[in-house]
Amino acid sequence: MIKVIYWTGTGNTQKMAENIVCGIQETGKEVEILEVSNATDKDIIDAEVLVLGCPAMGAEELEDSEVIPFIENNAALMQGKKMALFGSYGWGTGEWMDAWKEQMASLGANLVAEPLIVNEFTDGQDEAICNDYGKKIVG
Repeated sequence: MIKVIYWTGTGNTQKMAENIVCGIQETGKEVEILEVSNATDKDIIDAEVLVLGCPAMGAEELEDSEVIPFIENNAALMQGKKMALFGSYGWGTGEWMDAWKEQMASLGANLVAEPLIVNEFTDGQDEAICNDYGKKIVG
């Protein structure tokens, strides 16, 4: 089963997660979507592909009260795990995603696709981008 685990502040990353899940479902794969506060180490262990989502916070950083502790507490479980990353931002250039990608690679994660970032979340446009990303990460 594929696990999509995310944190959202304004709802944009949640919309991304929901549309990524739709794309995964269209491939016939089983998928579960969870907010990071509800995810457990078993979710990581059981995931065929672990798909993590987080928006840019502050000065293009990962969210530090739930996402960073989740990664730090489960770093050993992420070694060798097939993963994909996604998130939204409202300013900057996407530096936070580049840093996150490097962090996950240094933990030994096997990124199955380039991370997906969208500026804000534009209804009518970004749904298709996220849906296609869901298909791509299982493909």
